[in-house]
Amino acid sequence: MPYEPPTHTVERSLRATTGAKIIAGVDEVGRGAWAGPVTVCAAVTGLRRPPEGLTDSKLLTVKRRTELAEELRRWVTSYALGHSSPEEIDDLGMTAALRLAAVRALEALPVRPDAVILDGKHDYLGAPWRVRTVIKGDQSCVAVAAASVIAKVQRDKMMAELGIDHADFGFAANAGYPSPVHKAALEERGPTPYHRLSWAYLDALPQWRHLKKVRSWADGSVPEIEGQLGFDF
Repeated sequence: MPYEPPTHTVERSLRATTGAKIIAGVDEVGRGAWAGPVTVCAAVTGLRRPPEGLTDSKLLTVKRRTELAEELRRWVTSYALGHSSPEEIDDLGMTAALRLAAVRALEALPVRPDAVILDGKHDYLGAPWRVRTVIKGDQSCVAVAAASVIAKVQRDKMMAELGIDHADFGFAANAGYPSPVHKAALEERGPTPYHRLSWAYLDALPQWRHLKKVRSWADGSVPEIEGQLGFDF
């Protein structure tokens, strides 16, 4: 299916309205997974013409995405990755874990960005970062699309490596996301050390439900966790 290539429109707008010179595109992967980290990539691209075929990583085949990630690593001005572990996700909740991973990525860049283009409608990053949120930024903004591809390929590689000792879970194919193979392995073997134990899928596993972590919050309420999935898929 044809798609419109990403542009530098948002970056040019930020430069014109805020005076920002170094702008990072930020995207995440792994939010809705049952296992593995949430991974954030921050990419600085400048205003150069991007490699042919750049778009949201989810619109690319595995082969093309992998090839493009390798090309992007050489093409971008700079990039860095940040991760929040399953334990941090369980302890902090997804919003705080996303912010932690994003800050790790941004602070690992060789030069601190003046502004950030964040994929989506929610600013999970916040002060002191100057943030512009863009819905479907991974399709429309060059820097965010580049971050999307690099993050996806890197996390998929990590999950395949984690899955070597847990072959029944199919991490190399599902990257820790819900799938029939993943569900069957969970029902038979229970969660691995790489699973998120506060996630809703454990509610459907009577024999493993005792492992579920429940966070306690100061105000007594449990905030909504975006991206959690049970077994109804």
